[in-house]
Amino acid sequence: MSRIPRDRTNPAGKRPGKIGRAGKDAPAVEPLNIVHGALPSREVILRFIADHPQKASKRELAKAFGLKGDSRVELKHLLQELEQEGMLQKNRKSLIRPGALPPVTVLDITTRDKDGDLIGRPAEWPEDQGVAPAVAIRQQSPAGRQGKGKAPVAGLGDRILAKIFPAVDRGGPAYTARIIKVIDKRRGASMGVFRTTPGGGGRLLPIERRGEEMVIDPDFTGGAKDGDLVEIEVARLGRFGLPRAKVLSVVGSVGSEKAISMIAIHAHGIPHVFPPAVIAEAEDAKPATMSHREDWRDVPLITIDPADAKDHDDAVYAELDPSPDNPGGVIVTVAIADVSWYVRPKSPLDREALKRGNSVYFPDRVVPMLPERISNDLCSLKEGVDRPALAVRMSFSGEGRKIGHTFHRVMMKSAAKLSYQQAQAAIDGTPDDKTGPMLEPILKPLWHAYAVMKRGRDRRQPLELDMPERKILLKSDGTVDRVHVPPRLDAHKLIEEMMIQANVSAAETLEKKRQPLIYRIHDGPTLAKQEILREFLATLGIPLAKGGNMRANNFNGILAKADGTPHQTMVNEMVLRSQSQAIYGPENIGHFGLNLMKYAHFTSPIRRYADLIVHRALVGSLGFGEGGITTEEEAGLDDIAAEISTFERRAMAAERETVDRLIAHHLSGRVGEEFAGRVSGVTKSGLFVALPEYGADGFVPISTLGSDYFIYDEAHQALSGERTGLGYRLGDNVTVKLAEAIPLAGALRFEMVSEGREMPTAVRSFHKAGRRDRGQVRKKPGTRPPRGRH
Repeated sequence: MSRIPRDRTNPAGKRPGKIGRAGKDAPAVEPLNIVHGALPSREVILRFIADHPQKASKRELAKAFGLKGDSRVELKHLLQELEQEGMLQKNRKSLIRPGALPPVTVLDITTRDKDGDLIGRPAEWPEDQGVAPAVAIRQQSPAGRQGKGKAPVAGLGDRILAKIFPAVDRGGPAYTARIIKVIDKRRGASMGVFRTTPGGGGRLLPIERRGEEMVIDPDFTGGAKDGDLVEIEVARLGRFGLPRAKVLSVVGSVGSEKAISMIAIHAHGIPHVFPPAVIAEAEDAKPATMSHREDWRDVPLITIDPADAKDHDDAVYAELDPSPDNPGGVIVTVAIADVSWYVRPKSPLDREALKRGNSVYFPDRVVPMLPERISNDLCSLKEGVDRPALAVRMSFSGEGRKIGHTFHRVMMKSAAKLSYQQAQAAIDGTPDDKTGPMLEPILKPLWHAYAVMKRGRDRRQPLELDMPERKILLKSDGTVDRVHVPPRLDAHKLIEEMMIQANVSAAETLEKKRQPLIYRIHDGPTLAKQEILREFLATLGIPLAKGGNMRANNFNGILAKADGTPHQTMVNEMVLRSQSQAIYGPENIGHFGLNLMKYAHFTSPIRRYADLIVHRALVGSLGFGEGGITTEEEAGLDDIAAEISTFERRAMAAERETVDRLIAHHLSGRVGEEFAGRVSGVTKSGLFVALPEYGADGFVPISTLGSDYFIYDEAHQALSGERTGLGYRLGDNVTVKLAEAIPLAGALRFEMVSEGREMPTAVRSFHKAGRRDRGQVRKKPGTRPPRGRH
């Protein structure tokens, strides 16, 4: 649960302006002075990108300024300098100002301005970037743009996909937006925590930070008890006093996991109830036929999944390559559930799947992308049952190089359903009654194939971060039992590598067919993030070469130097923070972390919409029959990629916040106790401290650290006292006392018990030189410590 801070924003990325109505007076924006064929100044480039976000790629910039030959090279170097200085950052295939909105984004319409025009804000916005920017929504005429088609109409509370433009006039929101499509219509219900009041009624406490308290009359409590999480609708809004509400349903006590996950579902607007039309279509679905399918029911494909998995969308099989041209080679087969057969474009199932984007996983529940009839039944590769699949058969040389692959639309029958632990135990010498007969013909060939594939992986050198994942185990009542780190087995690595290679094969096949698709792309670290990491590593004596051509193996070298040292965890965290976020996009830039040139998600169409698009593209381009991609889908891939990237971030935030709230509730009865922790983040405001035993973190405000004058040194990731030279640094082991736990906010506040340690010589020299320009905060006696997260 430790936080990974994103870049701090630069408000210069936002231009003040107001999209007013026609005829309103506003100062004109000074036009750009562009000299065609001449390299523009830094100021002109930044202004052009702010004014024309849709033309902010290197190619478009060169075209706009008429640059050719050496001038293009000079432009490239200038853009790299601006990135390194933090004035620009990459967003998919474009460049944007830090803190600026991308050209296409998902907005929630939250309010109206004084003129009655709709105002929206980004659906997902990092907390450390301050308040999300406001966007004025353009409502088009009913005939749509240029009189073609029907324009989408949105209202308060709706979630929309929008084209973003910088504001032209001053005095209002910095952006305006044109609606591309309405993703989710507003719902009448909200949620909050019911608190009883004298007289039989109650108050509704909001679960959102900017929410408003409401009054609930005695006749409208719906049987809610004090502390219940309830779903309500606004009964009356008045000009004076608090709004009045009516309880529609009681979700449960805020102390239960069910309620805590519902808070996250509601706060992020995650659709969790399937409409009747979607359920009806799923229930009416019939098993797939053999049309355009090969019969692979005799191939002993097996599924290897977590022990508690309910859906099984991938199966594997491996054998030696009998070809004399490939000595020592292997053939690996990966079969994936054929969701495209059941979920057709523009059907109710398809529209709902796109609205969700992916399944969302909480400690005790899953909010699935598809109804159970599809995900857990017809498309689950159950043991001994005929199931439709898309399969890829891949050939690897003895050195682990993939030398060829073919795709097939098949009917298969899983030979066995195994858990990771069950398969690993068989390989390790303790097979059970089920895995014993499978050991020689199926399991050992799979492990041999993985050993061959691992040679290729080791040569490719993807980024190898050592960041263990923690899992929360719940009691029968839904509260936390314990937190543990599951062991990472070779069985996990085997399935992971086979899925990666299947994804690569999908991207390669579709590119060869010149078929539009959605890639899984991961850009390299920005030059600004590289510089922050370089300064930090220099304090540990670990060099990081300058330049924009970093590869994953450069970071692996850094991790290797830190391995086994006291700085190992700290270096792993800093390298992780330097990385960009993987997203979806129709333009391929490769996958930096996996060190792959072509990569597309193909292996989980039950739980990710991106994979379903790739399946349809394969079906259509390879002539596999029904369920292929449509021309309309191909034309909208850019918008689909933007939506599902946003929904993925939404799911990650909801999952993380639910864990935060669970742990805060679990520890709420232990205020005043001391815990062993580790400094997981250093800011000007204080320290984040992680509790490894619980997978939680909390905040220590700088105002509670002591009477010394503490100075923040970004390069050393340290807070240190000017007078004593003692302080705290990222990765330090410390003891803290729990001062406050706020379950609804998922927040923990600590007080430091451990004395600070002596800071490195470089930090002390930094202080003696009087250089406080990096940020400093003095403890103010009598100041109340901030609440919650910072």
